[in-house]
Amino acid sequence: MISCRLALTFVAALCAPLPAAAQQLPRLLPVPAEMAPAPGRFALAASTAIVVPADDAGARAAADRLAELLRLSRGLALRPAAVSQRPAIRFVRAATGKAESYRLEIGANGATITAGDDAGLLYGAVTLWQVLTQDGGKGPVTVAGLGIHDAPRFAWRGLMLDSARHFQSPAYVRQLIDWMAVNKLNTLHWHLVDDQGWRVEIRKYPKLTSISGWRYPATAPGAPPLPRTGGFYTQAEIRAIVAYAAKRGITIVPEIEMPGHALAAIRAYPELGMGVPIPPGTESDWGVFPWLYNVDDKTFAFLEDVLTEVMELFPSQYIHVGGDEAVKDQWKGSPAIQAKIKALGIKDETALQAWFVHRIAGFLQAHHRKLIGWDEILEGDVPADATITSWRGIEGAITAAKAGHDAVLSPSPTLYINHRQGQGPDEPPGRGDVMDLRTVYAFDPAPREIPAEQQHHILGLQANLWTEHVRTEARATWQIFPRASAVAEIGWSKADGRDYADFVDRLVPQMDRMKPLGMTPATSAFAVRPALDYKAGEKTVSVTLANQSGLPIRYTTDGTPVTARAPLYAGPLALPLPTRLRAASFHGTAPVGGALDQPLDARSVRFRNDEDLKTCSRKVVLALEDDYPAAGKRAVFLTDIFAPCWQWEAAPVGGAKAIALTVGQIPFNFQLGADLAHVKIPPSATPEGEFEVRAGTCEGPLLATLPLAAAAGNPGLTRLVAPFPVRAGNEALCIRTTARGLNPMWALESVELVQ
Repeated sequence: MISCRLALTFVAALCAPLPAAAQQLPRLLPVPAEMAPAPGRFALAASTAIVVPADDAGARAAADRLAELLRLSRGLALRPAAVSQRPAIRFVRAATGKAESYRLEIGANGATITAGDDAGLLYGAVTLWQVLTQDGGKGPVTVAGLGIHDAPRFAWRGLMLDSARHFQSPAYVRQLIDWMAVNKLNTLHWHLVDDQGWRVEIRKYPKLTSISGWRYPATAPGAPPLPRTGGFYTQAEIRAIVAYAAKRGITIVPEIEMPGHALAAIRAYPELGMGVPIPPGTESDWGVFPWLYNVDDKTFAFLEDVLTEVMELFPSQYIHVGGDEAVKDQWKGSPAIQAKIKALGIKDETALQAWFVHRIAGFLQAHHRKLIGWDEILEGDVPADATITSWRGIEGAITAAKAGHDAVLSPSPTLYINHRQGQGPDEPPGRGDVMDLRTVYAFDPAPREIPAEQQHHILGLQANLWTEHVRTEARATWQIFPRASAVAEIGWSKADGRDYADFVDRLVPQMDRMKPLGMTPATSAFAVRPALDYKAGEKTVSVTLANQSGLPIRYTTDGTPVTARAPLYAGPLALPLPTRLRAASFHGTAPVGGALDQPLDARSVRFRNDEDLKTCSRKVVLALEDDYPAAGKRAVFLTDIFAPCWQWEAAPVGGAKAIALTVGQIPFNFQLGADLAHVKIPPSATPEGEFEVRAGTCEGPLLATLPLAAAAGNPGLTRLVAPFPVRAGNEALCIRTTARGLNPMWALESVELVQ
């Protein structure tokens, strides 16, 4: 709350006594810097005018955005006006402090938004929209008086969208910009170029998009081919998107990767590379590729031509040039590169990359732009004005700041939102290790290791969505929100007093008010997940329920819908078999997404899908989508690609007569370099391979072998059944694949002990 002394920033009336009913403050996200109740009430109606100063394009843009948001949310068609004698919404241009700051005053005379810059006016409008949509209803609304003085903690509050691996439509990018703006995110780092695709039209080099804008997805041997995928953004589309973003206070920073992640460019123009042949289909692999640009003058001319056209499209101060994961094997093996290193008088290939980055930085500086790159560029002599995106933890930002470089914190895995948010059948493919909402919200973008006098070098933070395994736009949205709202609050609001439960309380209405903007967020944080504890032979099962959000859970055991009158979950439930358990997380009296509907019977307690199992190792755990069918629902397999192996702890083996595995095959399309030698799959006894089931550990007694010959010709799921020896009680099972090769890689979808 604002003290009376701070309230002088607004009006002295803010300190007047208020009735108890007016003390309830609205739930806003991000939470404002200063907020206090004020006298009076403001009644918004269809006739309410929005007063905008004459000839103020920024104020008009903010007013238009507010009008559109209120039309979508409340169904009211408010119109701008030059003056109004009645209570109205007014935009006022005046100094309010730092960039993007604003004041919002609500009372009997209406609502006044004051700011010194366009972004402040826009963010004041966004906050007013949130205030006016607290009830989630349509039509007119009356709100209590309020005073807010707000400003961001950090200047860079961003998201990175990877459009190179999977292309998103221009319409989707505009939607994402809208969603970012209402969370006060202001930077879209647009990853437009990578090994798998080139997405920006470069008129001087049309083959970049005609060839490298498209690819055929990888499929397992024998599986039907998938249709060609891809696309690119024309220069006209990019200009329109950039203008659209600017009206919403968002700067788009393009990324053009170099010297690594260059396969797409080399596919189109082989003379840019090192002359190493590219096997067909390589562009549909995932991982770290060895193809790099060469360092010929003609290649730099190409890159400068590309950057010239990019700078014409993007007015951003920053141009991102990548610089990460530049595997230098091809440089090491090239006599021409070694001669260049010698001629330059530098030490090695790392120094050559630094020279490469310096040359590009000089070109950007000549065009009054700044180079920004991933933290690998710190490994050499980094350009003096380079900015660092710290992704390999926070160490890059610490090193950069101490050396006098600006930095953006984007550490993996915490802010890598290609990691899944939870486990369960609703989760889309992605990195298998969970980065949940609480973990993201707990991140501090001001490392204590940076001295106070250098903290100003931390520009802010961003979350990155890499889309190797994010094939659809709906899945992209699921991966981004609501975690992006946590990033927004971390970047905007004060560090003091951050509270996860309070954040969740404000997040639920924020997600609801974004739905009319076309957004369907992930329910991972609210999903009720059951853990079953079943002892073989018993007629009851113990069920523990949990969610990530900390919201209360209510449940029923008779199959009826869960309402606010249902029992409140307080601890493990001892339930008879059969039972139909239903449960949901509640925010107030309303259920939120991720409800559970779980039949509990003799079969379900002896059944587990791959989400319920543990992988035997955690080196590179991925949730990989099947490559079949081309259209329709596909299976998702949770597996460690270095060791396809799963553990079922305390499996109820007692009384089981058979074991059934549902399995599928996926292409092994991973560029692992030297790490390929660390992929460990035991050799098989048959050409097609087998699944083994062992007791205890993966070196324990062999209980069952399920040959894959019956599944080898099936591109979809196959159910394999094998006899199971007589066992008693519960024990751990190890389920693993054996093979004579890596492609295809077999994966487990589910396992059942059959009585």
